[in-house]
Amino acid sequence: MTDFSLIETLRFEPETGFVRLRLHLARLTRSARRLGFAGADAAEAHLRGAVRGAEVPLRVRLTLDRHGAIAVTAAPVAPLPDDAVWRARIAATRLDSGNRLLRFKTTRREIFEAARSEFSLAEADEVILLNERGEVCEGTITSVFLDDGSGILKTPPIGCGLLAGVLRAELICQRRARVSRLFPADLEGGTLYLGNSLRGLVRAKLGI
Repeated sequence: MTDFSLIETLRFEPETGFVRLRLHLARLTRSARRLGFAGADAAEAHLRGAVRGAEVPLRVRLTLDRHGAIAVTAAPVAPLPDDAVWRARIAATRLDSGNRLLRFKTTRREIFEAARSEFSLAEADEVILLNERGEVCEGTITSVFLDDGSGILKTPPIGCGLLAGVLRAELICQRRARVSRLFPADLEGGTLYLGNSLRGLVRAKLGI
């Protein structure tokens, strides 16, 4: 399959620069190498060029195609309130744990768009997908984390069929999270968080 590009979505803060830049670049380089994409080594220069002179926080999206062509877009991003709680729902759409492409962040988003379309924006801020075994995988744009009171967040393993999220990787490396298979019932027995590198961790409440 060659009809897709790799994606990295980053947050830029004028005072401190890109958030988790090294982790994003490492993931892009690793993904490009495994999939046979060229040009990942030019990504940082493109990113820095896109935010030159920026005075407000930005959502920066970079795409890299198989031939090494890079495109970057940037748009202002408003901060979430500290007390924000997202409404989360579980999709009927299922992920295939055997689909190895799910481990990479790409423009092949059809399954996530299908899951998101199951609920209106009034019904859900984010939609969580399960795999064919009923295991929790990820949200359409987030990783899933569960605080079960142990002091370390639980997050589903890559083998369930999900993206190696940048925020997820950081929390695991910091020993603030560990991998653990989760089922929908588990999410009702603790504090649910959804997160990505753009937004950080966001408290969520699972709807019926």
